[in-house]
Amino acid sequence: MDGQGIECESAHMNDIRVTPPRDILRFVPPHVFFVASALFHYLGPAGAVLLFTHLAPVGVAWLRIVSAALVFAAWRRPWRVVSCIDARERIVMIALGIVLATMNIVFYLALAHLPLGTVAAIEFLGPVGLAAWGTRTSRNLIALVLVVAGVALLTRVRIVGDLAGYAFAFANCALFSLYVVLGHRIASNSMASGIDLLGMAMSVAALVALPVGFARAAPAFASVALLGAAVAVGVCSSVIPYVCDQLAMARLPRASFALMLSLLPATATVIGIVVLHQLPTPLEAAGIAVVIAGVAMHRTREAANGPTRRTERSLPDTPPDRT
Repeated sequence: MDGQGIECESAHMNDIRVTPPRDILRFVPPHVFFVASALFHYLGPAGAVLLFTHLAPVGVAWLRIVSAALVFAAWRRPWRVVSCIDARERIVMIALGIVLATMNIVFYLALAHLPLGTVAAIEFLGPVGLAAWGTRTSRNLIALVLVVAGVALLTRVRIVGDLAGYAFAFANCALFSLYVVLGHRIASNSMASGIDLLGMAMSVAALVALPVGFARAAPAFASVALLGAAVAVGVCSSVIPYVCDQLAMARLPRASFALMLSLLPATATVIGIVVLHQLPTPLEAAGIAVVIAGVAMHRTREAANGPTRRTERSLPDTPPDRT
């Protein structure tokens, strides 16, 4: 075996070693991991909104990305797998990093203008649209119509006054769809762990966002409290949810996982109410409810074709289908 093969094999063995023992995970229902992911996925952005009074949204986004990249670097040492993949997969990894950087920035810019629940609901136009395109069924068409109708209810309320916010929210939706496509591409890579490739993509994202984010994040370096809060946002938003997603996907069929995504707009709304005191109007609440119904109805290609055998793994490589 040559040096590169030994290095890749070593990376694979380390990937197994840092994975929690399967015997322990067997006693934890996979839905617990999903609920933890859902809570942290929007708890982090809620904390970010609170930081907007001290830091610009772009600065908070960059600190989130950098924090996640450093955690993945310390935990996974993802640079080891770069030599294990070919040039085409490296391009995919770099593209994912660019998408992650841009997506996180426009997501936080949207949060600076709109309630968390509204941004989360608009975000789901992407995955439902992808499902409808990939599996052309009447069920998915109805799901897409419901999500579009729900988003229409939400945006009709303040689209004139918050045009910039909605522009950022819909840009985030489009980038989220790209993230899903590229994320599944690295997950199917047989030469390296998807988590390691995700870690490398996060490092690329930190570099891509550096020119626009560093100066706006500079005030945080003069305050231990601000810097600590920003790091906590990064861990809550981009580390804990991603790992919990992996653990849930290891034991849930993709169709079941996709069905549970319908909880996320509701989770975002609840966290917005509790943490940010963003009370939705009756019309906004109705719009979010319609979006949840549409996400719950949409069906993936796997579900439409019938159940498939799934090999349980202690930590899968499939990345989360979320921001």
